[in-house]
Amino acid sequence: MTHHLVLGAGGVGRTTTAAFVALGHTVTLASRSGRVAERPWEATRPDAVEVVAADAGDTARLTELARGATSIVNAVNPPSYMTWDTDWPPVAAATLAAAEATGAGLVIIGNLYGYGRVDRPMREDDPMRPSGHKGALRADMWTEALARHEAGRLRVTELRSCDYFGPGTTARTSYLNDIIIDSLLAGRRPFLPVGRADAPHSWTYVPDVGALAARVATSDDGWGRAWHVPTAAPRTFDEAAADVARVAAVRSRRVRVLPRALGTAAGLVVPFMREVRETRHQFERPFVLDSTFTEQTFGLAPTPWEEALEATVAARRR
Repeated sequence: MTHHLVLGAGGVGRTTTAAFVALGHTVTLASRSGRVAERPWEATRPDAVEVVAADAGDTARLTELARGATSIVNAVNPPSYMTWDTDWPPVAAATLAAAEATGAGLVIIGNLYGYGRVDRPMREDDPMRPSGHKGALRADMWTEALARHEAGRLRVTELRSCDYFGPGTTARTSYLNDIIIDSLLAGRRPFLPVGRADAPHSWTYVPDVGALAARVATSDDGWGRAWHVPTAAPRTFDEAAADVARVAAVRSRRVRVLPRALGTAAGLVVPFMREVRETRHQFERPFVLDSTFTEQTFGLAPTPWEEALEATVAARRR
């Protein structure tokens, strides 16, 4: 049994914590508020997790919490999409410093922004070619962390997912949950602010992120490179909406999309629409994650699409 520090109590942080507990380990789960609404591990091992308040950008606090931990899992999600440039650097610096000071391995929960505009399924060894400042920020975070690993200063890995869905995601973190599932359950036609309803897209089930994080953090064979979270075959928004309607036994509705020109114009006055300009290519053209190498390396598989949708729909209804 080993101990682990998980930063961030959103959907990824909670599922990672639950995965550690299921494997017999203990966890310190840290969030800014020190409050966690959902605690799935309490039904089986309520004493396995200590929940604490901590600022993920506070080096001294993180170092204190990481002493004796086998790993630090950075599952932090900045509160605003518009303030990544100021929110991420202190967190990146603090987690790197805490890992170096304590010897804990650092597991970074990443994304696909660093790959930029792609024309084929993304693989773990693809180069970082960001097409905007958010992608460049995430790519720089990984480049710095990997350089320290290669210099022998720490152990690090990054787990990359496509857009999340599943039980327990927080507000405004899942297009599939917030726009498709919630709309259909409420009897509304889904409405996308960006993208195309017919573009193939990968969707990563949040519990699969936690499962991979716990697997890598408790072994010696995953450090020093990036991994793609096991993810099911891509589905377009229209296909996903039809699948959700069937699973939920509700009326199927076509997905509406805000015309691109209107989205561009809205960016002049709406900060969020301005910020999504650099990532809207992810929804306007095929954006597909290939997790074959990770699945084969660790003997993992994504949760079947239908099973994941059923669990997500049930959770949203609750």
